[in-house]
Amino acid sequence: MKHKVLSVLFATVFTAGMLAGCGSSDTASQKQEMTLEEESTEGQTAVDDETAAKAVSEEEAEQAGFTDSLEDSGEEESGDSKDTAENESAEDSAEDTKSVEENAEDSTETEFDDGSDKASAAGTTVIDTSQQLTGTYHAAITVKNYGEIDVELDADTAPITVTNFVKLVQDNFYDGLTFHRIIDGFMIQGGDPKGDGTGGADEEIKGEFSNNGVKNDISHVRGTISMARSTDPDSASSQFFIVQSDSTYLDGDYAAFGHVTSGMDIVDKICKDAKPSDGNGTIAKDQQPVIESIRMVD
Repeated sequence: MKHKVLSVLFATVFTAGMLAGCGSSDTASQKQEMTLEEESTEGQTAVDDETAAKAVSEEEAEQAGFTDSLEDSGEEESGDSKDTAENESAEDSAEDTKSVEENAEDSTETEFDDGSDKASAAGTTVIDTSQQLTGTYHAAITVKNYGEIDVELDADTAPITVTNFVKLVQDNFYDGLTFHRIIDGFMIQGGDPKGDGTGGADEEIKGEFSNNGVKNDISHVRGTISMARSTDPDSASSQFFIVQSDSTYLDGDYAAFGHVTSGMDIVDKICKDAKPSDGNGTIAKDQQPVIESIRMVD
């Protein structure tokens, strides 16, 4: 009987132990699954935050004109450490900021001082006039019902004059103006907004000729382009003239800055057709040849 009782007690304890062990195993499994789920959810949240941060950076880069450089770095990120991800995101942001600043500096260096937007819109050569020009440049003067007069400009001899002229050309200043003064056997004069010889641009420039203290070896022979002015040697602004016949007596008193390379037949035709109302070459406004445009060629 004693042995039977002991057997029953042993069986009871053994069974309870097994049941307790099973319950403990299930609870641990549930806890393990819950922990993995929380880690997985937290990891997904971290990815979402990173993606949102990246999206902002990409938008900023796109607005600044950059290609996306953050996508690859995001794929290479391990994701094991949230701090590492945040550090790398901060580094990427710093690099983006640096790139934007560098691009802004480059953009500033390529900006032009005057008329570049209009010249670019017109599909013509854009010349940087933020500094005085040097070398030679070419422009095309189109006169309505006549044709094109091509000129070469000498910025080595008259840098102030050529730079001013190019600025005005690139600002489309001359488009629609006229030749208001024409004397056959002498010259044609134009570039006055008022059309009567009394107007000009906003800025007056120094007269680049010898009697004003500036060396200028360009002689006023047939085809020379030069600046008109009042009695003040530094009063030239926009009005210019093209010499039809040699007029070297003007040398030293007017700022010649280039010469016609083709189109003197146009100048001759304009002079021949002109009907001045006085001995000074004044042309009635309804008879003034119209400058359709002046464009820089190079």
